[in-house]
Amino acid sequence: MAASLDTATTQPMPAAAPAAGGDARLPSLVGLTRSGLSEALAGIGVPQRDLRMRVGQLWQWIYFRGVRDFDAMTNVGKGLRAELARHFTLARPEIVSEQVSVDGTRKWLLRMPPTGPHDRGAEVEAVYIPEADRGTLCVSSQVGCTLTCTFCHTGTQRLVRNLTAAEIVAQLVVARDRLGDWPGAARPTDGLVPDAERAVSNIVFMGMGEPLYNFEGVRDAVEVISDGEGLSLSRRRITLSTSGVVPMIGRAGDEIGTMLAISLHATRDDLRDELVPLNKKYPIRDLLEACRGYPGLSNARRITFEYVMLKGVNDSLAEARDLVRLLKGIPAKINLIPFNPWPGTRYECSDWEQIEDFSEVVFRAGYASPVRTPRGRDILAACGQLKSETEKLRARARLMLESGIGAEGLFVAGEAD
Repeated sequence: MAASLDTATTQPMPAAAPAAGGDARLPSLVGLTRSGLSEALAGIGVPQRDLRMRVGQLWQWIYFRGVRDFDAMTNVGKGLRAELARHFTLARPEIVSEQVSVDGTRKWLLRMPPTGPHDRGAEVEAVYIPEADRGTLCVSSQVGCTLTCTFCHTGTQRLVRNLTAAEIVAQLVVARDRLGDWPGAARPTDGLVPDAERAVSNIVFMGMGEPLYNFEGVRDAVEVISDGEGLSLSRRRITLSTSGVVPMIGRAGDEIGTMLAISLHATRDDLRDELVPLNKKYPIRDLLEACRGYPGLSNARRITFEYVMLKGVNDSLAEARDLVRLLKGIPAKINLIPFNPWPGTRYECSDWEQIEDFSEVVFRAGYASPVRTPRGRDILAACGQLKSETEKLRARARLMLESGIGAEGLFVAGEAD
């Protein structure tokens, strides 16, 4: 059972106001790719010959400076600033709530702008995990999830839709706003923020959803996040975690190029079929074969295999030895994750002594086997605990799911093309 929220700070946030001079009904430029910005500017009459220069100017102000008002863009003419304010905003997603754990972890519940007349705005969670010299932001790629992993809280929430690339990028922008992670901005006085140049130094796609079932959205978001003239996070500092969508792993290496993590959690197909039902479609042998062929794989770019420690389920020393044999020949790091409880789960975390013994077997075989320190348990922000408060599906999404057309169905259709 997770600790009570009495040990943490929960702050309901006021509704986010649109950028100055803007209108909440207007689209925001925050999160757009360079091509998206170019299209937006062309749409309001910016001459073709000026597009590249104007995109570069906006890119610096939005992604390097983090401005929230077009009037702050001092190297953009007043006429164009006024035109931008008439057609667009620099609004971020609404922060519905912010929770700060006793260990400094922060969790934001974010409401995205409505996508239609019957959409109240999808809600997702993002988590910031600070350490002494670094800070990691865990972002979501979908609203809900289609994979139903039995140990994961998000798996109990049905899939609503994929997030757009802009909605993924906006999670980082919100985090940098709240953490004072822009040039000249003040850091917060509550919680923990690293004593480092950047509050957010790493990104992990380990929030809500399966990133490879939102391939284009994740790919385009990483393009924005890693651009050296803006948010400027190296792809080596971005990790994509997948439950094992085998046909997309090689493509992810070629087109996204981040570090890769695999949610493994079992060494036998019968057990992984239960823990990660996607295994019935892509069994362990096929998954590991795809890992061996991951573009750029080397000792300097190892794959992280995530293994949640479930008491009496997958934590025996025999399974530790099986894990070592299974991964032989793959440059890898094995990340052992103490199970983080959530309301209604049937699983328990392995005893700490058992986790240490398991780790020792893996370590003696030559693999780095860090045990992930549970963070944010008291605010349900730890690994496997995320679940937004958006449970009511839009009618269209519900009909799609009832017809068997979810993210997986859309992926299969695309694969057939």
